[in-house]
Amino acid sequence: MNKIIKILAAVVICLAVGYFSGIVTRSAILDWYPTLEKPSFNPPNWIFAPVWTALYIMMGVAAGLVWNRIKYETEVVKKALVFFIIQLALNALWSYLFFGLRNPMLAGIEIIVLWLMIYETYLQFSKINKIAGYLFIPYLAWVSFAAVLNASIWWLNR
Repeated sequence: MNKIIKILAAVVICLAVGYFSGIVTRSAILDWYPTLEKPSFNPPNWIFAPVWTALYIMMGVAAGLVWNRIKYETEVVKKALVFFIIQLALNALWSYLFFGLRNPMLAGIEIIVLWLMIYETYLQFSKINKIAGYLFIPYLAWVSFAAVLNASIWWLNR
């Protein structure tokens, strides 16, 4: 498989995770989320879809760049991709916990673990391909913001 195919496959996988996470969130955004007290810095709902789409694309490109090195750095790449898969699963789990179960406290605990896995993926990717590491920086920043937002929503609605 060539580099472009690996990147495209990884992007499609990431976008699919985002799509299925979105299915979990849709009904809660319409009936539950509007009833919550939110902090003043809560962004408008319309911003989340384009931001997450861009982040999933960047994640996929990063994973594809790393995956492309598997012939040359097999064990390091495998390790990095395991962290990538774990953080992607945790990413989907957060949506289920927050919106599916409507449990901001549990989602708040989980987002800390998610952030740590994203950071470890960033470190692992950076060792293999600097651009792949750089592509994770906006994701880390957004999840940092999301963690503060999650904690604030939990606090305001406890």
